[in-house]
Amino acid sequence: MFVILWEFEVKPGSEQRFETVYSPSGEWAALFQRDPRYRGTRLLRDSSQSLHYYTLDFWDSESAYREFLSRNEVSYSALDSASAVLTVRERRVVAGPFENVA
Repeated sequence: MFVILWEFEVKPGSEQRFETVYSPSGEWAALFQRDPRYRGTRLLRDSSQSLHYYTLDFWDSESAYREFLSRNEVSYSALDSASAVLTVRERRVVAGPFENVA
Protein backbone atom coordinates (compact mmCIF):
# COMPACT_ATOMS: atom_id res chain seq x y z
CA MET A 1 0.00 0.00 0.00
CA PHE A 2 1.19 3.52 -0.81
CA VAL A 3 0.15 6.37 1.50
CA ILE A 4 0.52 10.13 1.13
CA LEU A 5 0.21 12.20 4.32
CA TRP A 6 -0.55 15.92 3.92
CA GLU A 7 -0.63 18.56 6.65
CA PHE A 8 -2.81 21.67 6.31
CA GLU A 9 -3.27 24.85 8.27
CA VAL A 10 -6.76 26.09 7.44
CA LYS A 11 -7.75 29.74 7.27
CA PRO A 12 -10.00 30.75 10.17
CA GLY A 13 -13.62 30.54 9.07
CA SER A 14 -12.86 28.00 6.31
CA GLU A 15 -13.02 24.88 8.45
CA GLN A 16 -16.43 23.65 7.31
CA ARG A 17 -15.71 24.10 3.61
CA PHE A 18 -12.26 22.53 4.02
CA GLU A 19 -13.78 19.50 5.75
CA THR A 20 -16.32 19.15 2.94
CA VAL A 21 -13.72 19.33 0.17
CA TYR A 22 -11.15 17.05 1.85
CA SER A 23 -13.49 14.50 3.48
CA PRO A 24 -13.58 10.87 2.32
CA SER A 25 -16.65 11.79 0.27
CA GLY A 26 -15.37 15.22 -0.81
CA GLU A 27 -14.11 16.67 -4.06
CA TRP A 28 -10.58 15.32 -3.73
CA ALA A 29 -11.79 11.79 -3.08
CA ALA A 30 -14.20 12.07 -6.01
CA LEU A 31 -11.30 13.02 -8.27
CA PHE A 32 -9.14 10.16 -6.97
CA GLN A 33 -12.00 7.68 -7.47
CA ARG A 34 -11.44 7.96 -11.22
CA ASP A 35 -8.70 5.39 -10.64
CA PRO A 36 -9.64 1.88 -9.45
CA ARG A 37 -6.31 1.64 -7.61
CA TYR A 38 -7.25 4.44 -5.18
CA ARG A 39 -8.17 2.94 -1.81
CA GLY A 40 -9.58 5.86 0.17
CA THR A 41 -8.88 9.00 2.16
CA ARG A 42 -8.88 9.76 5.87
CA LEU A 43 -9.28 13.30 7.20
CA LEU A 44 -8.00 14.09 10.69
CA ARG A 45 -8.19 17.30 12.71
CA ASP A 46 -5.55 18.03 15.34
CA SER A 47 -7.46 18.16 18.64
CA SER A 48 -4.95 20.57 20.17
CA GLN A 49 -4.81 22.95 17.17
CA SER A 50 -8.25 23.19 15.62
CA LEU A 51 -7.03 24.78 12.38
CA HIS A 52 -4.56 21.95 11.66
CA TYR A 53 -5.68 18.98 9.60
CA TYR A 54 -4.09 15.90 8.06
CA THR A 55 -5.18 13.79 5.12
CA LEU A 56 -4.03 10.29 4.35
CA ASP A 57 -4.60 9.11 0.78
CA PHE A 58 -4.29 5.38 0.18
CA TRP A 59 -3.25 3.85 -3.14
CA ASP A 60 -2.33 0.36 -4.28
CA SER A 61 1.19 1.51 -5.15
CA GLU A 62 3.33 4.54 -5.86
CA SER A 63 3.15 3.80 -9.57
CA ALA A 64 -0.67 3.80 -9.39
CA TYR A 65 -0.57 7.23 -7.77
CA ARG A 66 1.96 8.62 -10.25
CA GLU A 67 0.02 7.27 -13.23
CA PHE A 68 -3.16 8.85 -11.84
CA LEU A 69 -1.37 12.21 -11.54
CA SER A 70 -0.08 11.95 -15.08
CA ARG A 71 -3.52 11.14 -16.53
CA ASN A 72 -5.38 13.75 -14.44
CA GLU A 73 -2.90 16.62 -14.31
CA VAL A 74 -5.35 19.31 -15.50
CA SER A 75 -8.17 18.30 -13.13
CA TYR A 76 -5.75 17.88 -10.22
CA SER A 77 -4.21 21.33 -10.79
CA ALA A 78 -7.62 22.98 -11.10
CA LEU A 79 -8.87 21.48 -7.84
CA ASP A 80 -5.58 22.27 -6.13
CA SER A 81 -5.89 25.93 -7.17
CA ALA A 82 -9.53 26.12 -6.10
CA SER A 83 -8.74 24.54 -2.72
CA ALA A 84 -5.76 26.81 -2.02
CA VAL A 85 -8.05 29.63 -0.87
CA LEU A 86 -9.02 27.49 2.13
CA THR A 87 -5.55 27.15 3.61
CA VAL A 88 -2.72 29.22 5.02
CA ARG A 89 -0.23 26.49 4.19
CA GLU A 90 0.03 22.87 3.19
CA ARG A 91 2.87 20.42 2.98
CA ARG A 92 3.35 16.82 2.07
CA VAL A 93 4.66 15.24 5.24
CA VAL A 94 5.48 11.81 3.91
CA ALA A 95 4.73 9.50 1.02
CA GLY A 96 5.76 5.95 0.92
CA PRO A 97 5.01 2.31 0.97
CA PHE A 98 3.50 1.07 4.21
CA GLU A 99 2.47 -2.30 5.44
CA ASN A 100 -0.74 -2.86 7.38
CA VAL A 101 0.17 -4.79 10.54
CA ALA A 102 -3.16 -5.18 12.33
